[in-house]
Amino acid sequence: MIPFLDLKKINEPYETAFQEKLKTVLNNGWYILGKEGETFEKAFAEYCKSKYCIGVANGLDALILIFKGYIALGKLQKGDEVIVPANTYIASILAILQADLVPVLVEPRLETYNLNPDLIEEKIISKTKAILAVHLYGQLAEMESISQIAQKNNLIIVEDCAQSHGAISNLKSTIYNLKSASAFSFYPGKNLGCLGDGGAITTNDAELAKILFSLRNYGSEKKYQNEYVGVNSRLDELQAGFLNLKLPNLDVDNQKRRIIAKRYLSEVKNDKITLPFWDFSEIHVFHLFVIRTKNREKLQEYLTQNNIQTLIHYPIPPHKQKAFPDWNHLSFPITEKIHNEVLSLPMSPVLTESEVDFIIEILNQY
Repeated sequence: MIPFLDLKKINEPYETAFQEKLKTVLNNGWYILGKEGETFEKAFAEYCKSKYCIGVANGLDALILIFKGYIALGKLQKGDEVIVPANTYIASILAILQADLVPVLVEPRLETYNLNPDLIEEKIISKTKAILAVHLYGQLAEMESISQIAQKNNLIIVEDCAQSHGAISNLKSTIYNLKSASAFSFYPGKNLGCLGDGGAITTNDAELAKILFSLRNYGSEKKYQNEYVGVNSRLDELQAGFLNLKLPNLDVDNQKRRIIAKRYLSEVKNDKITLPFWDFSEIHVFHLFVIRTKNREKLQEYLTQNNIQTLIHYPIPPHKQKAFPDWNHLSFPITEKIHNEVLSLPMSPVLTESEVDFIIEILNQY
């Protein structure tokens, strides 16, 4: 079986270094908010070309804390509306709700699966205060258009970068980047993954960063003195240490993913399969390689029979989930089409050339 994602193989080259790092952390005797975390925050901020990085417990917390940070600054108020793609993983929406804000769903472009900027302004009302741009499957959303809309309507931009570590924007304008924040997840299957849960926030906004460093640590800047109603959400020393070892290889791994993606795009030739859009720039890091097909179950079963494991990202759109009964009657045709047809092929930096050959051959025979 060609696995969808072989995490053991991905982490195998680091095994000795991981063991040494564990020994270092144990010997330091400091397991939360120590040197490993500080080192990673500095390195990841530099990697993202941001002034600040705040390590947190996971990607969902990263998003929630950004919204709570803006509320603490008075830039958002409970009940404000946030534009969010209808086609996204549910965490994007949960974060908005957890911060007592109101998600407003907007359809994606069918070609890119990402938020369609052309549909944003018709959803903006006086209560609209922010846009959550999700870089789904590893491809950056159309930030040039989104930033122009945000500037015109005085909206905050928050970026869900859980799947887009290392994607490089071709954005001409830097306006949005000055007062915005990005949330990352380091869940093991991400392009930069640790060996457990982990997350981070990057921003150039000094005022926001100051509050976020406090909010993640019980709302405290100084021990036992609490300025805000905070939470306990900290990237632990061991996971930070593992990330410090893996970060230097992220660009190389992303490039391996792009090489595989180019092969899929140029060599898969089957009119029953719709391939994803990519402009061949560095805006895509192919966290996932997602195709569409009319009869997904049939194709997935065929691939399984040929020893190729696939996954569905995601089978049920957020507005049709039982968690949101008030939305179940809503209709988002493009989102629903995507969720009914998408299938994710194996994609990772450890896929071999012969495995890619075989996957392409089997797809073309379907």
